[in-house]
Amino acid sequence: MEKKSSGNGLVTESANHLRDLILARPAGEQIGSLSEVAAELGVGIVTVQQAARILEHEGLLSVKRGPGGGYYGARPDHEAIERAFATYMRVHNIGYREAFELTVLLDCDIICAAARELPKTRLGVITRLIERLDNIENAEDCIRFEIDFRESLFELFERPLLELLSHVAMQLYTAQSDPAIFAQAVPLQEWKQGRRRILEAIHCRDEERANFEAHRFRRMVLRWSTA
Repeated sequence: MEKKSSGNGLVTESANHLRDLILARPAGEQIGSLSEVAAELGVGIVTVQQAARILEHEGLLSVKRGPGGGYYGARPDHEAIERAFATYMRVHNIGYREAFELTVLLDCDIICAAARELPKTRLGVITRLIERLDNIENAEDCIRFEIDFRESLFELFERPLLELLSHVAMQLYTAQSDPAIFAQAVPLQEWKQGRRRILEAIHCRDEERANFEAHRFRRMVLRWSTA
């Protein structure tokens, strides 16, 4: 017997239940046929179809028709999640300065994790970033380095949520930023010194020092952004 609830409320409840079923199983596993899923959820076929459309849009469900068809669990790709998050930030008029401040705030956790977990075998990654600082001459170089700096750290360890937030914030920042404005707001030598101190702390695998330098750099960025 189908559950009693308002139309939209029943669809939402069914979508939540179906989402739980999908996430409890490996990606790609069959959840069941339309009628089987309806029986599992205790709702009608139309309600299941409406709930399924929500999860298809989320990238969590794939509907296959024909022999062997039915509902199959899926996982959204990172690019789709990043696009959705970036769109949300732009809809709410989050500007490039705020996005850059967000990336630097996230850096504090990323940098501490890197200093704590950096394998000795990957010290060369940090060394190469330090060496690159000597060749940075303008705002475009700084922005490129900021992107590569984060990408290099995320290659060293897994922090899915931090990586998602950092990617989206940097995408928004680079999409909206003007290198000329960046150059006016950020003293190049001070920026280079701040990043060098952070990288050297990571290279020494000194978490306390890395935490100190990351927060000092963040304070500098906040000062630049309000100048």
